[in-house]
Formats: sequence, structure tokens, C-alpha cells
Amino acid sequence: MLPLRTPDVSAPARAPHDHDRPDGPRRRPFGTVLVANRGEIACRIIGTLRRLGIRSVAVHSDADAGARHVSLADVAVRIGPAPAAESYLSVPAIIDAARATGADAIHPGYGFLSENPGLARACADAGIVFVGPGVAALEAMADKITAKEIVAARGVPVVPGSTGRDPATGSALDDDALARAALDVGFPLLVKPSGGGGGKGMQVVTSAEDLPAALASARRVATRSFGDGTLLVERLVARPRHIEVQVLADSRGAVVHLGERECSLQRRHQKVVEEAPSPLLDAATRARIGEAACEVARSVDYEGAGTVEFLVPAAEPSTFYFIEMNTRLQVEHPVTEMVTGLDLVEAQLRVAAGEPLGFAQEDVVLRGHAIEARVYAESPARGFLPATGDVLALTEPDGAGWRLDSSLTEGLHVGGEYDPLLAKAVAHGADRAQALDRLDRLLAETLVLGVDTNVGFLRALLADPDVRAGDLDTGLIERFVASGRVPSDAATEEDLVAVALFSLARRPARASGPWADDGWRLNASPRPHRFVLRTAADEPHEVTVTGDASAAVVHVDGGPRPGAARRAALTPAVGHAWRFVVDGTGETVHLAADPDGSVWLARGGRVVQVAVPTRAERLDVAARTRLEGSDRTAGPTSPDVRAGMPGTVVTVAVEDGETVAAGAVLVVVEAMKMEHALTAPHAGVVRLTTRPGDLVRRDEVVARVDPSPDGATPFDPSPDGAAPVTGDASAVVGPPGQSPPEQSPDEHSQAGTPAVHVTSHTPGAP
Repeated sequence: MLPLRTPDVSAPARAPHDHDRPDGPRRRPFGTVLVANRGEIACRIIGTLRRLGIRSVAVHSDADAGARHVSLADVAVRIGPAPAAESYLSVPAIIDAARATGADAIHPGYGFLSENPGLARACADAGIVFVGPGVAALEAMADKITAKEIVAARGVPVVPGSTGRDPATGSALDDDALARAALDVGFPLLVKPSGGGGGKGMQVVTSAEDLPAALASARRVATRSFGDGTLLVERLVARPRHIEVQVLADSRGAVVHLGERECSLQRRHQKVVEEAPSPLLDAATRARIGEAACEVARSVDYEGAGTVEFLVPAAEPSTFYFIEMNTRLQVEHPVTEMVTGLDLVEAQLRVAAGEPLGFAQEDVVLRGHAIEARVYAESPARGFLPATGDVLALTEPDGAGWRLDSSLTEGLHVGGEYDPLLAKAVAHGADRAQALDRLDRLLAETLVLGVDTNVGFLRALLADPDVRAGDLDTGLIERFVASGRVPSDAATEEDLVAVALFSLARRPARASGPWADDGWRLNASPRPHRFVLRTAADEPHEVTVTGDASAAVVHVDGGPRPGAARRAALTPAVGHAWRFVVDGTGETVHLAADPDGSVWLARGGRVVQVAVPTRAERLDVAARTRLEGSDRTAGPTSPDVRAGMPGTVVTVAVEDGETVAAGAVLVVVEAMKMEHALTAPHAGVVRLTTRPGDLVRRDEVVARVDPSPDGATPFDPSPDGAAPVTGDASAVVGPPGQSPPEQSPDEHSQAGTPAVHVTSHTPGAP
């Protein structure tokens, strides 16, 4: 079907084009394909459809009307409002769009309806090809309990534990029965929903006392997310490696594997960095685990591309346990494409059209090494909370040996309605070290201003000695974060100088000649322009600039430093690139301003956001600074409890008007497959402003706790008129139970010469 070839490391690896084939051009498998997805995966699929000459149809919700995948497709169809349940998860809406556009096939991508048997059935009823396995395989592998029973019967090793079902009746075990099963499994153990995937709802439990709360949380998430509250418990494997195997099968019974991927670098069960092949496995184990994956596919007569996931104990690399099978394309499929030379989307399309594979297992040869890093809209310095905003500036570099699968465009609004994955940065090299170096360079040159991303964190993680050495496990990122190595979002003095000069340069000139607004005054020192700047991570800084920004003497805690700012002369021109020269040393810095006046700055791979607040906003900042610097146990606290990230209210744990103690859980908000409990800042009476199902924005008030008259110190705004503090960072905590650490699924001035002065305000100063 698709002859294998050595990937060209100077460009993204792809299957051979029609004119590359020894048997001549091939017919396109379909005339029109609808892509039932959004974001970067929709863009990536449309790219292959375009290369094959297949007409592409995109679907979109109201929130995605201006999205990149919509503009890339030949045809785009609106399928509903922003909530996924009314758009991307609506089978009738997808089928109606396919019928209206004459689609021959539907490619579901990953997530949403990709593993939903209902869509596969609806496609069959409508005479449309579903690009994926048959309904029976989807149903068998969608249920983790059934899947474990099927593969165990074929001799594939599984993690010891309870199936979650009564062996006599087949009914799901209730909490009491699961608690008894847990005693047999032993602690620590893992509670997992039977349906779904991606680590959603999984809970690590270290003792019997913690089990009830973990079961309640996991069942709640499973019911809400998958429509099935069935749970299972299994042994927690110590320091596991997460290894998955890519399989490909046709309708004639041929099954091959395309090697394994190492996916051990995870946070909260969510994969962050993936690579192929695994640095852990030797050739013999690679062959055994690959054959086991093929046996899993054969056990359900699988067709198409799929992934079989295993746990491998780090201390016993020749041992592996089946976890689950993902009956779809994986986010990390590009690393397999790069080491095999195959286009897996094309392979899916041709298998769905009834074509044979056309090659055998011995034809599969892995060449070089590939590594992928997921770029998320999130704020690492704020505990990896999901981030939103508008893309103000964007650079997606081309280079040898890498590719960037992206959904980003300048002007795109990144909201909180869907998964925060923005792009996948992928690099190929002759060996692992070269692939890591290339990936770091790709990330360093990738620029996104206007939305917080994890790019700086990814670069720090890839530089970690254990990551460089390939000594990985699913708890490594948690330890990395706990060690305090998450890059700060605080601004340096050089950042603040750049922001001040940039802000001044952007001011419209109000006069020229003697009336120029350059700070000159008769018989007096030049009048400075004053800026009070602040990042989310530090105290306000006062910056003064005398004159204009084209030539300056910068005064920062020492002697004069000559400097200047101008637009960078790049080819092609880049509107957000500025050239700053300080002390004779020049550097290109990228800056863009939000409509609210905040400035985003990228320098040397770091990105910071610097606020340029008004006087009223500075007073509010001062109040916050005083409060955060005080003794929180003795001083006043804000009555307002705010969401630390955009998300959905899933639980309201108290009644309106109820009296609560300090630290009591009030509201639980879900974002990025994780529950965040918001707690009472002090004892008092709760006044709720949200209810289950509400969508909340970052910093939105979800509840107010009026202090109790018998103990809590009432919150009192500053007597100098500063606005009251309206947020409590301590109100945001981690998920209920433990965050699973072990197991998966950035004075001497010359008259008339500009000068810049940078000083830090003392806490409490406006």
C-alpha cells in the first residue's frame, strides 16, 4: 500500500507522493472527506487531503468561526454553538454536514467522537465511510474492563487488579465492593474509570482512608465525561515507563506494528513529551511488545491505525503490562511518521477505502530518532492553569529536521471552551541527542504573544539531565515541578526598560519642533515620562524615560547606560520585532500590546507579560501587595473567592448562606482534565455566585465569604482609598485526592538626552 522510505530530515516525513511510486500514480481513495474535529489535528488532516487531491470539509462551532482549520478547508460548515455537546459531539450535526457537502468519508481525528461507536453506526446508516475501526472493535476497546478480559485471554499480560465487575452477574461494582477488592489488590493503587481515556478521572490512592473520596471523585468525573460511572482498581506500578505501540491493520487481516513510542513524560496523566523509539527498550523487547500489540489488534479484528498502550516497570524493562487500546490516531503520531517515512493519515484513508497494506512487518525499518513536545495554552508559573487570550504576534519557523503542527494564526482568539493544545513541535535527528537539540531550537524560535504557553517550560524540561539521559518515568515532571525549576514569569530590568521604551515609541507624536513632547524644559532638567510596570510574579516597578526612545541613557541602579530602540530591519519584515541597543550591545526583542495596554515581550526564548496599569489599577495592586506581604494567619483576607483559571463548575459543595470554616471546599472547577477545589479564605457565611454547569472566566468571583463575627478579622480596604483585594491565590488548590505521580493511561542624565530610571516600589507604595 504505502512503501516505506528513509525520511528526509530536511523536511517533515511523509508517505511518498504519487509520482514517487515505482508502480506509477495512485488513485485518490475518496473524492470528499469531512474532518469531524478542530484545532491542529484538523489542520494536519486537511494537509494530507490537500496533498492527495481530496476535497476537504471542515466543521466548526460558533467559537471557531475564525479558526485556522476553517480557512484551510475547501468547504466549512457551521454545526452549532460553542459547547462541544451541541457541536463537535453532536452526531446528527456531523452527519447532516457530511450529507450536505457530499462527503464520501468522515475522519474523526482524535478526541471528541473519534472513539464513539454511535458515529460509526450513523456513518454506516448514511452510507458514509467512517475512517476508523469497526463498531465491534470500538465497543470492545472503549471499555477498559472488557478490553483487559479480551487481551488477557490471548496471553497478553495485564496489570494485576480488579475488573470492576461482579464475575457472577457482570454488573459494575459499587463503592463497598470496590473497597473490598482494593484490599486484595493492596495499596498504593490506582482508581480508573472503565470508559474514556487520557487519564481523566484517575486517582492514586495510598491508604484505605483515602479510598472513599477518590472513588467519589473518579465516579463523578467518569459519569459526567463518559456517561458511565463504572470504575476499576489496579496495582500501582512503581516508577513506570509509558510505552505505546503504533499498529496498522487492513480489512484482509494483515496487521503490522510501526515501532513504539515513549510517552513517560506526563503531568496529571496528560502526555507532554513523546518520542520514538523508546530509549529504554532493547531489540528483543521491542519485538515482543510489538507482537503483543498486534495480537491485541487481532483479538478484535481491528482495521486502520490504532495504538496499544503498555506500562513497563523502569526496574524491569523486559516486563510490560497492557493498559488500553486507543482506537484512533494519537496526538503523538508524527514521531512515528518521522522514523518510518509513512503518512498515517493517508494510511488510514487507504485502509478505510478497502486497500491492502501492501507491506509486511519485515519491511518496517525505524530510522533515526524523533521527539514531540505539546504546546499548550497554559500558565506554568500559575500552576499550569489553562490560559486564554488573543494571538497578537506569531512566528512558526521553518527548519531542517523539524515540523510544527499548529492551529495558530495571528488574531486568533484562544478561549476556554476546548482542550488547550495549540500545536505540536516535532524534531527528527540521526540520534536522540540531535533530535533533542533540534527540538529545543524549534521551540526557541516559536513565538506566541498574547496567550500564555508552556514553551519556556518545555525547553527547561528538555534540558533536564534525566531527560537528556533518557532516564524517564511518569513521575519525573511532578518531581521537576516540585524542585522549583518552572521558569518564572517575572520581568528582568532589561525587560522593563524595553517595555518602557516600546510604550513611549508607540505614543503618537503630538507636536514637532520646539513643541515636541520630548521632555525638554527651559532652565530645568528634562521632564521624564513615567511608567509603573508590573508582571504577575513581582512587585510594581517605576520606570521613567526622558526624551524619546530613539536615543537614550539608561540609568538602572548604577552608572549611565546608553541605549536606543527602533524597529528591527528583518527580511521579510516582522512588525513585532524591535532592536534594542544598551551599552553598545544590540538584541532583537519581540513585543506586542494588548488592547488593555499590557505588553507581551519575548526575548531569548522567554515570554513575559508586563502590565502598564492606570492609577486606579496601581492602587489595587498596592492593596494586593500589602495583603500578600502580611501575616496571612493574623491579618485580613478578602471575602471574594475567584477562579484561578477558566473552566466549568462541576460541584458546589455548600449551600448559599451556610456557615463554613476557613479552608472548607466551596466550589470545584474543572479545567484541562483536572478538578480544582476553591476554598474559603476564612470562617464565615457563604454567598454563592455560581452553580454546577456554569462556565467561569479566570479571576471571576465564584463565591463570597462574609467573615464570622466571632473570630475572623473583617476585610478592610486601605484607608488611603486603595481598592479592596478581590482575589485569594490560596483559594486555588490541586485536585481532590493526590495528583498521580507514578502511573498513566519565561541621576546622571544629560540635558536633552533621554534617560531611563528603573526603581522598585517598596511594598504598599502606590
